[in-house]
Amino acid sequence: MSSRSFQWPDWLVRRDGPLSRESRLSAGPCGLGMVPARLVPTATTGSVCGFCSVGCGLRIHIRDGEPVNLTPDPSYPVNQGMACPKGWEALTPLRAPDRATCPLLRNPETHRFEPVDWSVALAVFTSRFKALMEKHGPESVAVLSTGQICTEEMAFLGALFKFGMGGLHADSNTRQCMATSVVAYKQAFGFDAPPYTFADLEESDVLVFIGANPCIAHPILWQRVMRNPNRPEIVVVDPRTTETALCATQHLALRPKTDLILLYGLACWLIEQGAFRPDFIRAHTSGFEAFAEFVRDFSVARVARETGLRPAQIERCARAIARGRAVSFWWTMGVNQGHQATRTAEAVINLALMTGNIGRPGTGANSITGQCNAMGSRLFANFTSLPAGRDFLNREDREDVARLLNIPLHRIPDRPSLAYDQILDAIDAGAIKGLWVVGTNPVHSWIGRDRWAALLEKLEFLVVQDMYATTETAQRAHLLLPAAGWGEKDGTFINSERRIGLVRKVSRAPGRALPDFRIFQLVAEAWGCAEWFRDWSSPEAVFHILRRLSAGRPCDFSGVTGYRMLERCGGIQWPWPESETRSRGEEAAMEILAGPCRERRLFSDGRFFTPDGRARFWFEAPDLPPDRPDDRYPMVLLTGRGTSAQWHTNTRTGKSEVLRQLYPQKAYVEVNPLDAARLGLRSGERVEVSSRHAAVHAVAFVTPGVQPGQVFMPMHYGETNRLTVPAFDPLSRQPAYKHTAVRLRRAAGDRSGTEAS
Repeated sequence: MSSRSFQWPDWLVRRDGPLSRESRLSAGPCGLGMVPARLVPTATTGSVCGFCSVGCGLRIHIRDGEPVNLTPDPSYPVNQGMACPKGWEALTPLRAPDRATCPLLRNPETHRFEPVDWSVALAVFTSRFKALMEKHGPESVAVLSTGQICTEEMAFLGALFKFGMGGLHADSNTRQCMATSVVAYKQAFGFDAPPYTFADLEESDVLVFIGANPCIAHPILWQRVMRNPNRPEIVVVDPRTTETALCATQHLALRPKTDLILLYGLACWLIEQGAFRPDFIRAHTSGFEAFAEFVRDFSVARVARETGLRPAQIERCARAIARGRAVSFWWTMGVNQGHQATRTAEAVINLALMTGNIGRPGTGANSITGQCNAMGSRLFANFTSLPAGRDFLNREDREDVARLLNIPLHRIPDRPSLAYDQILDAIDAGAIKGLWVVGTNPVHSWIGRDRWAALLEKLEFLVVQDMYATTETAQRAHLLLPAAGWGEKDGTFINSERRIGLVRKVSRAPGRALPDFRIFQLVAEAWGCAEWFRDWSSPEAVFHILRRLSAGRPCDFSGVTGYRMLERCGGIQWPWPESETRSRGEEAAMEILAGPCRERRLFSDGRFFTPDGRARFWFEAPDLPPDRPDDRYPMVLLTGRGTSAQWHTNTRTGKSEVLRQLYPQKAYVEVNPLDAARLGLRSGERVEVSSRHAAVHAVAFVTPGVQPGQVFMPMHYGETNRLTVPAFDPLSRQPAYKHTAVRLRRAAGDRSGTEAS
């Protein structure tokens, strides 16, 4: 643990009065009032938060070798001294009473978990998986992983499973949040390359948020918007009146999943009005002529008819984009989780390209990631692509990886894995019989979650590696491996703006729980492939391996000399190649990265990562959502984040008494007052929400925030994904969580009434 001495000024410590010995109080360094003396630190260490993709810097307060508190880091360039409720409570999940503290093996006779030693757990792990692979082939086992462990651990897992164990099929829960943006960026820019820096939120004069609610999902980013000195135009495109929409200067409450039509209509209007950049387009893009011809059909009248917006709203939005000096476009899951998600993301990119709003301060086509290390997973998990964006299908790429990792070429698969949903289909078909789930809770989070009950019955061996033995997925495991959490291990995360941040170990994992990194080392030894991972001796040793793998790639960070440099610079955005550090010297490079180069954006030279250096325009005719309302299911269910105090399946945020008081404990459904009046519903009454997939109970919350004919449920409650009907974008294989046909009626036992129709 890297730390420095922390001396509290004498004037901050109260020594007078009767509390001076046992209950001495001192004032917090961030003006938080008085805190007990037992929380006064003797040292602090910096770390990056382990919740969302913003990657806030935190100062962990250490006393007697244990973390006692934390405060946001005022010097960290991302959050600049701010933290959301989850960040303030980041240490609490480590102390939860339901932590998994030793390996647990299910007794086949009693069907109960029994504690075992690590030696037994590893023997069972290897014997069961090897038996399946020997009998049914290497494709009979699979891995489902996470975007919330360290990059070094992700890289180790992917290399261990595919190169060491000989497996093929592996995917992560970043498929649920970021696969769309990955494909869109690759097709448009030639590489998965978010171009922006968070400083752009403060430098735009027009910000367009599409399917994004940063007030709730990324509150620190919203605080940076509020610091924008340009009095910016803020446009929100969202069917629901979200917290962000309430703060916008324009809210385009369009019909669900008509955003692609709107984006094509905006492009049409801009072209008709000559409000685009022919010089930039000619010099730096390809495919614009065909795109311009395609969008000619998307007149304001047509777009208004199909989106439900007024023509004046569409034209006002288009004029704001046309007049903007620096326009930035931002999207998250409202775009990514749709049936035509990739084309929708590319339509956002098209607007930025055609108006020249890229590569300059305050501009960009900017996907905001969901999980703290989804970017690390995208680049180095070795699941859908070889490390640093290389291609399994490309022999030169495979040879490059084999050389850099010093492993035999034949150990590297020559084809990519099945995607997440295809892995589940293979389990259903009986082709995949063993599954290793690492740091995720898919029984709760996956679309159409009730399918999991049948799938788990078909698995012959399920291993879950997690902090807790109480998740819905862990409860169904044959073998549970207890893992350390954030704050109990070292490593790095890569946030939405490509910033590599340092995660520090500040506490020991409880009992015999181990860091994921150490578990992978033990698996390699037990499997008999440890010889290929001798150099993978520590997280920082693997970081240097990843530096080599990144060299010469668009994500090149070979010039980042190690954890010390990351710590000194407040994280470093890729790319930063070795030539930049070598030409200046390490100390001078750190001074630059901690100063004028702290915020860096891509494509300022107009050169992209495609073979000819030009960005591409992509487009496709809009299609209707697959699960459309009808007489039986007349309403549309929207899903998303509920409050800033909740995170994903509430596995960690549910451990905090503070956070639990900031969100409703029971699942609720937002209902428009007109629909509520038709049903005779009032807020607080229990209702039944039914889809073609399932029926659940929830508490009604009557609000004009949703439009008539629509309802909204937060994704954090287990009931929500019982309703969602599996549908996927054909290019990214990302689930379409945002559009499910449902009906609403009072729950049995409440006052009688009629269904919504």
